[in-house]
Amino acid sequence: MQFHLNGFEPGDPEISDPDARVLASGTSGSVPAEVDVLIIGCGPAGLTLAAQLSAFPDIKTCIVEQKPGRLPRGQADGVACRTMEMFHAYGFSERVLKEAYWVNETTFWKPDDGKCENIVRSGRVQDVEDGLSEFPHVILNQARVHDCFLDVMRKSPAKLEPYYARRLLDVHTSPTARFEDHAVTVSLERLDAGHEGEIETVRARYVVGCDGARSTVRKSIGRELRGDSANHAWGVMDVLAVTDFPDIRFKSLIQSASDGSILVIPREGGYLVRLYVELANLDAGERVAARNITSDDLIAKARRILNPHTLDVKEIAWWSVYEIGQRLTDKFDDVPEEEVATRLPRVFIAGDACHTHSPKAGQGMNVSMQDAFNLGWKLASVLRKRSGPQLLHSYSAERQAVAKELIDFDREWAEMLASAKGDNKGADAAETQNYFIRHGRYTAGTATHYSPSVLTAEADHQHLAKGLVIGTRFHSAPVIRLADAKPVHLGHVAKADGRFRIFVFAGAGDPAASSSPVRSLCDFLGESPKSPVRRYTPAGADIDSVIDVRAVFQQAHTELAIEAMPPLLLPPKGRYGLRDYEKMFCPDLKGGHDIFAMRGIEGKAGCMVVVRPDQYVAHVLPLDGHAALAAYFDGFMLRAG
Repeated sequence: MQFHLNGFEPGDPEISDPDARVLASGTSGSVPAEVDVLIIGCGPAGLTLAAQLSAFPDIKTCIVEQKPGRLPRGQADGVACRTMEMFHAYGFSERVLKEAYWVNETTFWKPDDGKCENIVRSGRVQDVEDGLSEFPHVILNQARVHDCFLDVMRKSPAKLEPYYARRLLDVHTSPTARFEDHAVTVSLERLDAGHEGEIETVRARYVVGCDGARSTVRKSIGRELRGDSANHAWGVMDVLAVTDFPDIRFKSLIQSASDGSILVIPREGGYLVRLYVELANLDAGERVAARNITSDDLIAKARRILNPHTLDVKEIAWWSVYEIGQRLTDKFDDVPEEEVATRLPRVFIAGDACHTHSPKAGQGMNVSMQDAFNLGWKLASVLRKRSGPQLLHSYSAERQAVAKELIDFDREWAEMLASAKGDNKGADAAETQNYFIRHGRYTAGTATHYSPSVLTAEADHQHLAKGLVIGTRFHSAPVIRLADAKPVHLGHVAKADGRFRIFVFAGAGDPAASSSPVRSLCDFLGESPKSPVRRYTPAGADIDSVIDVRAVFQQAHTELAIEAMPPLLLPPKGRYGLRDYEKMFCPDLKGGHDIFAMRGIEGKAGCMVVVRPDQYVAHVLPLDGHAALAAYFDGFMLRAG
């Protein structure tokens, strides 16, 4: 798609009338007096969480925001491959793919050896390695990401809309409250016209602070961001410009001899481009605001770095200056480490409220949304009485470790990009390029690896599925759906609906045979009183409403009779008992994509792979590991009433 040709215009580019592109958002009236979950902040983390919880109309969710309305233009823009996988679970990946800029290659520029005041291209690399994800790394304005989540919320069973113009004043948790009580009391000040200064009080079972780096929620639970002082200044601007720099539509890392570095990020629409411009070192305790840097200063610096190429800026859609600093809080909930065994969390923080860093690795928005995706299904599971509240301890344990890795990576990357020291020797383009390649999986968002816990099993049977590593995200692959021969991606069945998945990878034999391990497993799951499917599915609910079982066979789809398969894989559902024909798959042999070979799955014996609601591999077991499968779910789930 091409847009922004005659100036930057926020909103949906498919709507011709610029005045109609930004849809109204928000709900009127007073906030509810009592809710299950109160979310503070309509940034990426808050909206990810709200969209997840909006799938459950039995959970009363409220989200509030201090700003007067939806974001018209956003600061963040990088969307990692892993985040695109998550977007597909929410149902809007195709919309993002159509509108966004695709980062296909990254180029590197260095000082010209013969004339150091000029820059020359020193290399180019493929941005994401082959096979890492079915989705690309893309660039899309944060405001448009917000729009996608707001649309999910609006169309959801809960029909959730934010309450804007609410400033958080206070968060207080009753120390004597029972687990089922609305133990957290929150005070909000209205800022909207006609209601200025009015105070609203909300009582919630859980509060989640997605309220940014200056988080009031974080301060209310006694947490603080700790880390490096911000001692290096950068500028950023989104511009419509005319230039003869040949790589203006490539992501480019430019290191000059004496004027610092620029990171070029092409933006959606074909014309807009973002420039991150290195400015200066700051003195101890100095803030960049004291320098009174203007947009003209950024443009002048960019021109010097791009020499001998020209840059004629026609319009600045947005610009800012900031200091680089990496900060992290020690825990993402309100329970001190020494009280974890005796106290349950009530208040959580996510996103910038718990970790801040430079924007140039494109990780901030992505990691923040993954924080919320991790927390959302757990809150839903506890509130819907499918898991005990102890499960909520796992949020801080898992995500704080991920944030620590992010901070360490970002510190190294920021130093790498700011390596030019003005001595004609500081810029090492080869080192920058090699570092970029080595850490490609991290920047793609696919390197997260959760440690063993009640949710993430030990790797005793990892050899059965070497490419689906326990604790990492489920790596999708192409398959053919048995019922209709449609080519699909197996991972795309995992929606943001709070369900666990069991992927049954059949062995080499006939899966329809009475002695087949697949049939034995399906009989156990569908009929045994010890089956986690039977044990944890509420009476009267569809058999796949809590744990969704899917099977992948080794034979071509033309060699199997769907009517001969185990009944669990053709479950009757809904008020009419209609059959679900989308539970069985075969390898895409015609396309040359054998999922068993691609993901290192043991071909003779097969295996089963358990996947969490946030798309992470929880367990790998042999097909006859019935007891171990039951024991896994028994570790954290509650029997259906």
